[in-house]
Amino acid sequence: MRKTDRKIENGIREALTEVCDVALKDVEGFKWLTHFVNYNAFPDSLSVVCVFDKQSDLSLALVNHHDEFIRSLIGEKLRALGVQIKDIGRQVSFDTEEDCDIENDGNWKARFR
Repeated sequence: MRKTDRKIENGIREALTEVCDVALKDVEGFKWLTHFVNYNAFPDSLSVVCVFDKQSDLSLALVNHHDEFIRSLIGEKLRALGVQIKDIGRQVSFDTEEDCDIENDGNWKARFR
């Protein structure tokens, strides 16, 4: 990873930590988030996965438009870093601990492959 990539990565991590803190406080059932990026294809390769506890929590969040709230917050924080996301609907996705347990025996590494 180049020095400039590390600087961007640190900024993204800090921005997403802020998003996570807000979502933990304001969105019922939200648990954590993570991101993946290939800096050779940045920013189009940036992918953020927001994880809820149960499918029922995610369903309620979708009904209450909390997915839009989270995506908007992610977009806002990344724009503040100068990172423009072209398709936030594609680059920010949602998952659940429950689904990972059922489909991947709780193995997130296998799930994210």
